[in-house]
Amino acid sequence: MTKALESVRTYFATRRELRRREAELSRELAAYDTPSARQDLEAMLARHPEHETREIEAILRRHTLDRLVRNYS
Repeated sequence: MTKALESVRTYFATRRELRRREAELSRELAAYDTPSARQDLEAMLARHPEHETREIEAILRRHTLDRLVRNYS
């Protein structure tokens, strides 16, 4: 196999793994679906630096947006 083809295969395998991991994290975070559970989670996240929580906060924002769209559609 050529070096270029191997690089492409590695790239796509890595992307698949990242998407799988993000989907799993998104499912886990979806369990925080009540206002009090969400506040507890946000309080935990507030104790950590932004660079450590960026991914989680982005997923939570998507969940909020999805919920708003569902409720107002």
